[in-house]
Amino acid sequence: MVSVPARRAAVAYARARGLSQRRACTLLGVARSALSYESTKTRADAPVVERMIKWAGDYNRFGYRRILIYLQRDGFELSAGRMHRLWRKHGLQRPRKRPRKRIRGLARDRVERPVVANKVWSYDFVFDYAATGQQIKCLTVVDEGTRECLAIDVAGSIRSRRVIDTLARLVSERGPPEVLRSDNGPEFVSLALLKWIADEGIRTGLIEPGKPWQNGTCESFNGKFRDECLSVEWFRSRVEARVMIGKWRTHFNEDRPHSSLASGQDRGGITRAAKRRKRTSCCPTDLRAGPTPIPRQQFVEFLEGMFGDAGQDVGKPGLRVDVVHLGRDDQAVHNGGALAAAI
Repeated sequence: MVSVPARRAAVAYARARGLSQRRACTLLGVARSALSYESTKTRADAPVVERMIKWAGDYNRFGYRRILIYLQRDGFELSAGRMHRLWRKHGLQRPRKRPRKRIRGLARDRVERPVVANKVWSYDFVFDYAATGQQIKCLTVVDEGTRECLAIDVAGSIRSRRVIDTLARLVSERGPPEVLRSDNGPEFVSLALLKWIADEGIRTGLIEPGKPWQNGTCESFNGKFRDECLSVEWFRSRVEARVMIGKWRTHFNEDRPHSSLASGQDRGGITRAAKRRKRTSCCPTDLRAGPTPIPRQQFVEFLEGMFGDAGQDVGKPGLRVDVVHLGRDDQAVHNGGALAAAI
């Protein structure tokens, strides 16, 4: 059955062909009062649509899910279904990526599965060209635990010596990782780089030749880097490329929504989430472990040895015992301090 908006459009077409309004409405079964009807939904969606088109123009490689996060940051409350309806109505769909044909087989176990920051770094090269025809070579370094882009070094030629300088600067700022993962490129298997890695006490995680999926985190980042920066920007020189790529890296770490992070971390970005994780990992073990249980008899003997009669002397003014309570399982629990040092 034809919808009312479609019939109103048919009435407009019939009037353009020479029929009167009354005749066209009679033939198409449309009330003449419906021709002047304006949907309230269109007026309610106008501010959202205006902002949505603005964000879609700024990030033309993002889909409606990531643009929805930006709209929610701006204070618009709308569901994913409403967002998808408006996105399709205004023709903002992006072409779907063609899925690659993959060889079926058993999944190979990775050498390392990082769950904390600064455990595994992966690095690789990405190439592009400036408007003058100059080659642009980018060294990307990614923390696999937090998905943070640690550095993007942009130059015309990057040898092993420059790779060492970039890694040394990151190590001095963040400390050395446990593993460095890369492919078997000549810059990554040079004797100078391998010697520096050994001197720093870092393990190497070279992938098997011809299997880039074993370095999946860095390859995924390189795909986003090319799709959202290199394929969008037009660099007139290497200097301009270095500046624009640096701005994009800051946006990627601090502003861009990431589906691999929890929803509460989207607003803070990767950098703030990594700092929170680093503070948690640096917390002393005894502070995170909670109260320490002490057997009841041992606790009573301690009190008798320190104060005589435990039932009478503990209540005397001027005497202070660290926070103590007796549990049902004959355990005394304390919160550290002088009592732990005495025992």
